[in-house]
Amino acid sequence: MEEQQILFESGNELAAHAAKQINYHVMGYYPITPSTQIAELLDQMKAEGEHDISLIAAEGEHSAAGICYGAAAGGGRVFNATSANGLLYALEQLPVQSGTRLPMVLNVACRTVSGPLCIKGDHSDIMYTLNTGWLIFFANTPQEVYDMNLFALKLAERVKLPAIVAFDGFFTSHQKRNSQVFKEDAVIRKFIGEYHADYSALDLEHPVSIGSYMNEPDILNNKYQLHLAMEQALKELPDILEEFHHLSSRRYELVQGYCTEDAEVLLFILGSAYHTAKVAVDKLRKEGKKVGVFTTKLLRPYPADDLYKMCKNAGTIVVADRQDSYGAGGGNLSLELKAMIQGRFPDHQNEDYGQPEAGSLLNSQTHIRVLSRIYGLGGKDFYEEDARNLLLLGFEDRAKAFDYTGIYPGSEDYRPPEYFAPITREQSAPGCTRTQWKNEKGVSRVVVQGGMINEVTAMPKRLAPGHGACPGCGIPVNVNLLLKGIEGNVVLLFHTGCGMVVTTAYPKTAFKVPYVHNLFQNGAATLSGLVEMFHQKQKRGEYPEGEITFIMVSGDGGMDIGMGSALGTAIRNERLIIFEYDNGGYMNTGYQLSYSTPKGAKSATSHVGALQYGKRFFHKDSPMLMAATNLPYVATVAESNPADFVKKAAKAKLYANEFGTAYLKALSACPLNWNDQPNTERKVIAAAVDSCYFPLFEIENGITTLSYNPEGAHKKIPVLDWLSMMGRTKHLKKEEYKSVVAEIQQEVDRRWERLKARAEHPLL
Repeated sequence: MEEQQILFESGNELAAHAAKQINYHVMGYYPITPSTQIAELLDQMKAEGEHDISLIAAEGEHSAAGICYGAAAGGGRVFNATSANGLLYALEQLPVQSGTRLPMVLNVACRTVSGPLCIKGDHSDIMYTLNTGWLIFFANTPQEVYDMNLFALKLAERVKLPAIVAFDGFFTSHQKRNSQVFKEDAVIRKFIGEYHADYSALDLEHPVSIGSYMNEPDILNNKYQLHLAMEQALKELPDILEEFHHLSSRRYELVQGYCTEDAEVLLFILGSAYHTAKVAVDKLRKEGKKVGVFTTKLLRPYPADDLYKMCKNAGTIVVADRQDSYGAGGGNLSLELKAMIQGRFPDHQNEDYGQPEAGSLLNSQTHIRVLSRIYGLGGKDFYEEDARNLLLLGFEDRAKAFDYTGIYPGSEDYRPPEYFAPITREQSAPGCTRTQWKNEKGVSRVVVQGGMINEVTAMPKRLAPGHGACPGCGIPVNVNLLLKGIEGNVVLLFHTGCGMVVTTAYPKTAFKVPYVHNLFQNGAATLSGLVEMFHQKQKRGEYPEGEITFIMVSGDGGMDIGMGSALGTAIRNERLIIFEYDNGGYMNTGYQLSYSTPKGAKSATSHVGALQYGKRFFHKDSPMLMAATNLPYVATVAESNPADFVKKAAKAKLYANEFGTAYLKALSACPLNWNDQPNTERKVIAAAVDSCYFPLFEIENGITTLSYNPEGAHKKIPVLDWLSMMGRTKHLKKEEYKSVVAEIQQEVDRRWERLKARAEHPLL
């Protein structure tokens, strides 16, 4: 046995530790709760020089999967981690990688698939991967997360298939346990061995085409070979596990059971809940109940023989699914176990195992009764009493074959309470602004009169004070300032993010106007569909005449992963407003770098250390990206210049309702992650404007106008003066980062000079 040490760490921490010790070549990733911690920890280790992994922060999970596929095609070792809808967003790429037989390891901290949005742990995400051709391990302790990350890679490279290591989000992923890890990285690398890809896109001496177009029967043969690889994996894995046992003293079987030999009733359960069920088994055994519990460590390839040996003597098996295959009478754990048992009892295929005769416990010599129960969705805790009730269910003669457990009764008469009176058109149109057309050098422009702050205070807030935003958060400030300039009826769509999470905690809402939520990557497209429905209903006489302003609110990196959808909407020139509150990071997942994070800023995925100074690339210029689509109106706004903010919102409303897409961007403070004081945020925003890091301008029908020139007002400051106001960038004041600050200042000046040149040009 090789020397090991004990670490008190969580599943996420141990996954990162294993990846560090393996020293993968590339990790393409995108942060999503609860797997984000893995990338964060690896970035922290990278900053201190503990590994050489190239960590590439993609703008979404789909691209992260593409990065991993491309890196694997280069013949190296590749790693990733994700969860829930992030896994589903990348799902299209998974069969691409398995079909071209490129190994890698993906960690999945299992979580509820939205919607409605829920970030807690269940198994509804991992079950989508069953048909992708990936090896799938399931760990139920942090120790297993570490170990499986080692032998999963060894198996993946041996059979030329990518592998998933899955575990319970927020349970196994975050709960710390004493675990053993190998003291020397060299031990792991020797166990896994060197990897020599059969082919590589980097082999110029032997060029190959990877992922060619195929017709039948070639594609049939390709999938048959994948099937054979899965069968090979079942044969190879026991030897790998035995080798690992000699290395670590930890023995693994494909299926794990407790008190199963003589059990009349067995509970089949996946993940960390297995250990809770063992406690219930012990207590029921003392009461004379012959019960047991078993689980599987492998979902793909399916260990049918081992599962059958484990459960063949039971009269009843209660399968606890933390996921439902809706309409199929059970989750995938149930369905596959039933199929396995049925295949071994061909003479009883037509019997109703869920409804035996009264007073009888089915004889294990004839067939096994399987009862399915859905439990623990959305991270609902699983207690010893819950396991006890499931086990006792197996002794009920007329137990339903399928049901949910742990639900609460509802009421058919329930109607959601109306927390706020609807805002009337009169209330939302106090006459604070007036718009009119004028031609200036043949170009159509909009002039807004009024809009002073003291004039718009009469307008009620559409976003109520009853929200859970942090003190000093810029989101409610910016959203309410935006809506001060929008007269009339409004419908809002929010991307996932802090703004959405803190305002819509079920069953209450902070919105006084209609509101829709969709995920980061698809908000603009979703809202454009709603806009088209509105116009179609009006056209057909199915909706009253009148005007609605449709506004998408995005932030927390939503214009990274959602940029494609936003650009598509702008190119189609849908009649809506896209409003981005740019808080400079993925704040709703704990502050990881986004593409709008300032260069040099420290975050959970851009640490400052001996070998790293924070984020290594410049912030995204999203207003110019949107302007490149030739949409009618683009503008930047800031809470430090509220009158300008309100007037631009009024312009955006007119353009959105008459001509097409309008885009507004605000710099939005986040005291928690900017590491500054909530009561100073307006000054911090003003400094960003005065340093020209965040200049105020508008592009109206292609013509650029500066809204505020700090040079002309004699207020222009060095960008370091602004960066020094925030803890996330205060380290840049140190002499050792002088060259980094010079690069930032040079880029800010370049963008500012280009913007001034556009404003001075009659056609730009």
